[in-house]
Amino acid sequence: MSRAKDVMEVPEGWGFVQTMDRRDFLKLTGSGLLVLWSVDPLPGQTAAAPQRAAADFNSFLHIGADGRVTCLVGKIEMGQGVMTSLPQLAAEELGVPLSSMDIVMGDTDLCPSDRGTFGSLSIRMFGPTLRAAAAEARAVLVQMAAERLGLPVADLEVREGIVRSKTHPARQVSYGELTAGKRIERHLDGQAALKKVGAFTIMGQSAPRRDALEKVTGKAKFAGDIVPTGALHARILRPPSHGAKLLRADTAKASAVPGTRVVRDGDLIAVLHEHYDEATRALGLIKATFSPSPSKLTHETIFEHLQKVAPEARTTDSRGSLSDGEKSASQIVEQTYLKGYVAHAPMETHSAVAMAEKGKVTVWAGTQTPFPLKTQIARALNIAPEKVRVITPYVGGGFGGKSASQQGIEAARLAMASGKPVRVMWSREEEFFFDTFDPAAVITIRAGFDAAKKIIFWDNTIIGAGGRGSALFYEVPNHRTAVRGGWNANPAGMHPFATGPWRAPGANANVFARESHMDMMAAKAGMDPVEFRLWNLSDPRMRRVLEAAAKQFAWTPKPGPSGRGFGVACGDDAGTYVAAMAEVKVDKATGRVQVVRVVCAQDMGIVVNPEGARQQMEGCITMGLGYTLSEEVRFKDGVVLDTNFDTYELPRFSGVPRIETVILDSPDLAPQGGGEPAIVTTGAVLANAVFDAVGARVVQLPMTPARVKSAMKG
Repeated sequence: MSRAKDVMEVPEGWGFVQTMDRRDFLKLTGSGLLVLWSVDPLPGQTAAAPQRAAADFNSFLHIGADGRVTCLVGKIEMGQGVMTSLPQLAAEELGVPLSSMDIVMGDTDLCPSDRGTFGSLSIRMFGPTLRAAAAEARAVLVQMAAERLGLPVADLEVREGIVRSKTHPARQVSYGELTAGKRIERHLDGQAALKKVGAFTIMGQSAPRRDALEKVTGKAKFAGDIVPTGALHARILRPPSHGAKLLRADTAKASAVPGTRVVRDGDLIAVLHEHYDEATRALGLIKATFSPSPSKLTHETIFEHLQKVAPEARTTDSRGSLSDGEKSASQIVEQTYLKGYVAHAPMETHSAVAMAEKGKVTVWAGTQTPFPLKTQIARALNIAPEKVRVITPYVGGGFGGKSASQQGIEAARLAMASGKPVRVMWSREEEFFFDTFDPAAVITIRAGFDAAKKIIFWDNTIIGAGGRGSALFYEVPNHRTAVRGGWNANPAGMHPFATGPWRAPGANANVFARESHMDMMAAKAGMDPVEFRLWNLSDPRMRRVLEAAAKQFAWTPKPGPSGRGFGVACGDDAGTYVAAMAEVKVDKATGRVQVVRVVCAQDMGIVVNPEGARQQMEGCITMGLGYTLSEEVRFKDGVVLDTNFDTYELPRFSGVPRIETVILDSPDLAPQGGGEPAIVTTGAVLANAVFDAVGARVVQLPMTPARVKSAMKG
């Protein structure tokens, strides 16, 4: 069997090595400067001021003899653009051209251990550490240059990867010359100073995406594109419903199909064949009997069920006295908000390819969590973790759903059992069945304002969504937020199937409820919804983004419903503050909502790649149209009723509005998350715009035409 190797060919200067063979890595690091630093946060570490550990180094930044720089990071690329922005961070601090940067991502043999790519943490939390490492590398190289040139460090500067004398520019040495033929593990005494914002030449500048050309030309490789010699497709016997148990299975007819091999490994039964369609045909010949699902829940009864079985409330935030606040209220508004289950529905279904060779298992997987997956595979196979290597090619959409990587474990088990490389690529039906859904939620808010129209109390009880996005940035002297169950757990059998992170998990439901409630209160107060928010808002960052959005939108104050179809919503997520405004049109005969325009303003600190940030904002808003207007998983008795796009409706290009983005300049704030904040306000801003258009308040997501019509009748 040929040695597994898959190195992407990329245009010169783009610098992305998707996967790399171990012996190539040893060649890479056999000469040059190897800089080591700690990834995990240390006590007292902040994003703005990272610290370096004295030991336990587990990440690498390699500067080669040819002057090229390779970042090796445990993060993965799933369309969010970190393979472009992370090299920008390193290039800025090193003082090298961005074109000289390469990056290796998500390879458990080559890269630092990392818990996963989620939560908009790559730039916000890992970025400062990478900057610190690059700054240290620059300082060490300058020291080496001082020794080589016989000059004081104070007389040296770095430009384009060359260290030169300030007073005698002809005296210079390149990074490549300093590292040639050497393997140096060297630390700086003390901590290297980071560049000031005013000195940036790479950070803050828009850089083209490194994955763009490959993806638009079809050259990009995903997990399912990896084909080791002799690889077989696997089709796996699946239960018809969640909770159903296999009682018996007759595989004789499937085994009789020419070229087919049936593998049974405990509870895992699979048909292997060289061709996917032949494996599928053989799978259909298995006669299997399952017990029925114990669940009798449906998408219509789930909300009552959640309220009955949710665990006891835990207070996540409180201040003052609710009873005292209620006594002072001149107007009280109470409402319950609902949101159904939502699927991730990525372009690439869960896929993995596994190969067992010479006592080691290599798995190429479309996963957001290669290192946790490595541990899971080792446990499933009962082998040492060092015998498992997970390589992450491009991931075709994750949104949190590929944090769970069942397909990688399945491929590894089947490869080990069969002795052949195995490809597991879920069908679209399997994707919908086994997806970890964004959970259904029930949120009840009771709040009031006083005679001065100041919010005096706020009582928020959240079932299912967890607490993310529920914190108040409005000035409320008496408030309480209580959470009963979250998206990352299933206590007391709350959910009939697995739930998990879904782009800004929980925050979409919580912001929808809070910002809808703010609009209801503004209407009761007879105030314009923007003015009502500003009247109850002292947080300077949030005021700034709200005012920036209003300026771009050209908002003119008018109490709702005004008939204009204008909406507003504010939120904060991943350290970023966001305000959105929207214009909609509602067909009163059908209830159909047409989104005409969305303006979104963000304060996300220092922006590494402005164009990348805008792409993320636009992507969030477009994806948010789905959970707001159409996406909802229907189910009955453990059976998922929506298993393809004929019934599960994603946003379409024809429904995408004009999107305008405003990114505020915040040079004094470290870079914050950008992959999720703009999605959290989408549900609320459109619900508020619908209310402004027709005077009907829709309190359940998604706002399907039927629900809009029902709200108008009510």
